[in-house]
Amino acid sequence: MGHTSVTETGIQCQPWVSLTPHWHEYTDDSDFPDGSVADARNYCRNPDDTYDGVPWCITMDPDVYWEDCDVPLCGQSRRCRLTYRICVEIK
Repeated sequence: MGHTSVTETGIQCQPWVSLTPHWHEYTDDSDFPDGSVADARNYCRNPDDTYDGVPWCITMDPDVYWEDCDVPLCGQSRRCRLTYRICVEIK
């Protein structure tokens, strides 16, 4: 969950419902904790249950397919809660 939509190097994330500039297979609503792929917008997520890493996204950079996102750990933000072992900002 959360609203981070840029990668750790600052690349904008591609919306999950979009297949450009990169095609991907993450279009099943059950892959997203938001409830649907549309609700995930272009936020950093981890829809691949085989990847045991931090949230990531497919990027809008045609030369970079995907990249991890820099999501703060709990305790590094005054307004956060623990969700899926990461800290998400409470809006």
